[in-house]
Amino acid sequence: MELRARGWSILAAAREVGVSRTAGANWARGYKTYRNGEVVGFVAPLDHLAVRQVSARYLSQDERFLIADLRREGASIRAIAAELGRAASTISRELRRNTGPGGTYRPFEAHRHAVARRARSHRRRVETNPELREVVGDLIGQRWSPPQIARHLRARFPDRPQMQLCHESIYQAIYQPGSVLVRPAKVASVQRSPLRTGRDHRRAHQRVDRRRPRFAEPMLTIHQRPFQPTDRSEAGHWEGDLIVGRDHASVIGTLVERRTRMVRLLHLPLRTGAALHRALADRMGDLPPSLLRTITWDQGTEMARHTDITADLGVPIYFCDPHAPWQRGSNENTNGLLRQYFPKRTDLSVYGPEHLRAVEDELNARPRLVLADHTLAELFSALLASA
Repeated sequence: MELRARGWSILAAAREVGVSRTAGANWARGYKTYRNGEVVGFVAPLDHLAVRQVSARYLSQDERFLIADLRREGASIRAIAAELGRAASTISRELRRNTGPGGTYRPFEAHRHAVARRARSHRRRVETNPELREVVGDLIGQRWSPPQIARHLRARFPDRPQMQLCHESIYQAIYQPGSVLVRPAKVASVQRSPLRTGRDHRRAHQRVDRRRPRFAEPMLTIHQRPFQPTDRSEAGHWEGDLIVGRDHASVIGTLVERRTRMVRLLHLPLRTGAALHRALADRMGDLPPSLLRTITWDQGTEMARHTDITADLGVPIYFCDPHAPWQRGSNENTNGLLRQYFPKRTDLSVYGPEHLRAVEDELNARPRLVLADHTLAELFSALLASA
């Protein structure tokens, strides 16, 4: 939990302490217990208060270790207080609260009890207000969303703050194990949760500034690219991606030159970084430097060897933001055209390099309105001749 508090992912924290990802997730989020296929209980997650940094006015776990050591050596309360720089009353109160029946002070147990006492005991408004609980529960039973309920309460009870809730309070009350708000719906549904998502627990989110990099090697982002997305005045800047076949088991690499919209296809027997590295080196290695200046790709795992590709081709690779396909607009448009030849939910491994080259040639021979009805091959050949 200390690693989680620092921003580590569950998987990374679990690996660090040597447990499975499932165990780490159970510790961080809690888990349900079942008997004969039915949920019979919920084991709460480990307490975040145990690792949260608190004010220095409270005793820390290290200070409790020192208290135990000094007490075992026979030091007086005032001597312990002087050693820790604390008031004697603080040490006296600590020993009085946490000394066991045998007169032994146990620092781990003392710290655990202190954390439990530090937890805020707070009952939700829907638990203490029966009228509010009935109104909210009835609307949830009709599958109203929490934001809809929050707006309705403000409009229905404008002069009664005790009958109002924000949508986050309603979400938290629904996600609480054994929630008083979850009741059988008037219209039967296969979902146990009254929420549209069907979830009965909070989905974990990770802050963007704590998200781990996609690749082990440092990568260049599209925001570091030396030209604006609307600037197509210079040739040699390519956008790339994969089109995926049935069950994500087969792929074809696609590359589009931004100025001429020239298309090149990559035959990929496997969806691996090594396969893409070889295909790019073979397919793009014949271009002069003036026609191979940059490559822009998404953050797919197939680009794990982007530093090797840069070293072999001498071209920097820039990565788009996650879930931002519009940052490769030309490539996305071309992938749509390629679905005429490679429909979705089909096996793409049946197409060999010769077939890909035939599709590539046919697509590059089409005139484009954006290019004043010139063909892609015509404009790209002119640039090759002048390179």
